[in-house]
Amino acid sequence: MAILEKRRLWLAALIAAAILFPLFVANGYYVHMMTISFIWMIAVYGLNLFAGYTGYLSLAHAGFFAIGAYTLGILTVKAGWPFWLAFAAACLLTTLIGVFVGLVALRTKEHFFAIYTLCVGYIIYLIIDKWDSLTGGVRGFIGIPAPADIGPLSFQTPVAQYYLVLFFLLVVVWIMHRLVYSLTGRTYIAIRNSEELALTLGISTMKNKLASFVLSVFFTSLAGALYASFIRFLGPDIAYVSVMFDFLTYLLVGGIGTLAGPVVGTLLITFLSQQLQFLQDYRMLIFGPVLTLLIIFYPHGIAGGVIRLKAKREEARRLDPEANRVAAELAVSSQGRGERHAEEGS
Repeated sequence: MAILEKRRLWLAALIAAAILFPLFVANGYYVHMMTISFIWMIAVYGLNLFAGYTGYLSLAHAGFFAIGAYTLGILTVKAGWPFWLAFAAACLLTTLIGVFVGLVALRTKEHFFAIYTLCVGYIIYLIIDKWDSLTGGVRGFIGIPAPADIGPLSFQTPVAQYYLVLFFLLVVVWIMHRLVYSLTGRTYIAIRNSEELALTLGISTMKNKLASFVLSVFFTSLAGALYASFIRFLGPDIAYVSVMFDFLTYLLVGGIGTLAGPVVGTLLITFLSQQLQFLQDYRMLIFGPVLTLLIIFYPHGIAGGVIRLKAKREEARRLDPEANRVAAELAVSSQGRGERHAEEGS
């Protein structure tokens, strides 16, 4: 109970810090970077839901991110749709595409699934890059409007958009928390641990994997739509493999299969990337070996490592009284045997 209260206090403190951040940081650049980080976090939570809790690595999520972003841009700029209607349609369309991709992809397993989704992601990138009349191709897509006002709420300033993105991030975290600690979340974990055992228990693995995949695609498309409305310019690079590599880096560094992992990993890598901008041309050469070493020697990431360390401490603390009790009983028993031997000798 005390641990639960401590977690709630930490969570409340983090939310309060995020809310107060723009009020105490006058530099607009840091507000901009935090907003971008929140958008990445939403996308990484989508990847984490499927890869971390179901155990399947999807390499197409950068493509789904780009579909959400481009759909919002096309519907608002070329079709003239109202912003929030286009926003909802972008998430819905990307999710429907995710359903069709998942129905085919989930018939494969392990590395075959990863290779298939990698191909899907690259096909999405090629479509965006080559379909000039629709996406603008390599020239990019410009003129995307900022989020429209909702009654008295206006989102025309960077700070207002910061709070809008933070709102969506908190909703995603809340959904993830409710899902992970529900029966559905336990079902996903059972599939991750042993799909064959889950089948013998009567779990519909295909149905649950597809539901997890579709929801993860929805989260990623939501991040893409928010990205388009915040940056207001799109290029085909957002669907490229390097973006998928970034998502994986954020997740693995933070801790795959943990609720805090996407936040920790995204903030840490984003901060380091900003501090090492002079090495931007060599980032793949730097982060690639670091990520490889992390997977080998610290596979659970920062958040996962902390959770496991706390679990070991709690287990040791729980076993200490038991060990002391057993030692005391042995001591009493040994003393009793010694007295009996003394009596027999006399």
